[in-house]
Amino acid sequence: MSRTEWNIPALGYGAANVGNLFRALTDAEAWAVLEAAWESGIRYYDTAPHYGLGLSERRLGAFLQTKPRDEFVVSTKVGRLLRANPDFDGGLDTDNDFFVPNDLQRVWDFSDAGIRTSLDESRERLGLDRIDLVYLHDPERHDLDLALAEAFPALEQLRAEGAVSAIGVGAMTSAALARSVREADLDIVMIAGRYTLLEQPAVAQVLPACRERGTGVVAASVFNSGLLAKAEPTRDSRYEYGGVPDDIWDRLQRIVAVCRAHDVLLPAAAMQFPLRDAVTRSVVVGSSRPEQVRQNAALAAAEIPAAFWDELVAEDLIPE
Repeated sequence: MSRTEWNIPALGYGAANVGNLFRALTDAEAWAVLEAAWESGIRYYDTAPHYGLGLSERRLGAFLQTKPRDEFVVSTKVGRLLRANPDFDGGLDTDNDFFVPNDLQRVWDFSDAGIRTSLDESRERLGLDRIDLVYLHDPERHDLDLALAEAFPALEQLRAEGAVSAIGVGAMTSAALARSVREADLDIVMIAGRYTLLEQPAVAQVLPACRERGTGVVAASVFNSGLLAKAEPTRDSRYEYGGVPDDIWDRLQRIVAVCRAHDVLLPAAAMQFPLRDAVTRSVVVGSSRPEQVRQNAALAAAEIPAAFWDELVAEDLIPE
């Protein structure tokens, strides 16, 4: 272990939207979103080269350069390098849901040199002298064995050198997260969509491994593709990449009934649920509109009675 004591704010802003995720934002619109986050007291910002082929990092960095460096925490990700797209024909990166020109392409690289190059290039795009936390991004989509053999040791060395304060992994599968925690020396894991009010597959393997290894959790995608973002979800909502399965919808309706009984807003419960476990350090939520950012900050601070959580436990909807 070569870790140092390191804290992360309990609420973070996920900056994929300012990389034009799902819809294009002007620079001014993106700035307004980030300003709303800052004014709402948010001091943790997460980005990645993947988000808008570097646009998210450039916009976030330009904004954070106007703020005192010791007042915020910033994380980015490694594992994909951005390189010129030889087949660029004026199109957009909409296959990856980003409305940006696809003049660049993502190239997997888990080597020591690739990890270091990725961090250097992210630092340059951000325009910041240091990045606090760096995650290996989606190793299960490329080669988890290679990540454990090369990428994680490279990150551990960068931390030992003081190039970053903390290292971690961001993934969407519990198996990859649990194995990464057990076989690498990580400070943080970002659990995307696998530890939410609606479903908690990470409880079986990931959280116990984190407790055993002293690894913290950052919960992302806590609204389950938007299903939990409204007080009254609708049946035509999206889940993952398609419609809502019947069993998920039935479970959601049971949760909504408990929310109504205790006068608790569903999105507030969704944001606060992961933080009930002491292993969770932060919840990261994205948004493309200033008013949504302010609303999310208010929801994160809303009071929720203990009886609400007790009933969800009693109904076997969340773990005790």
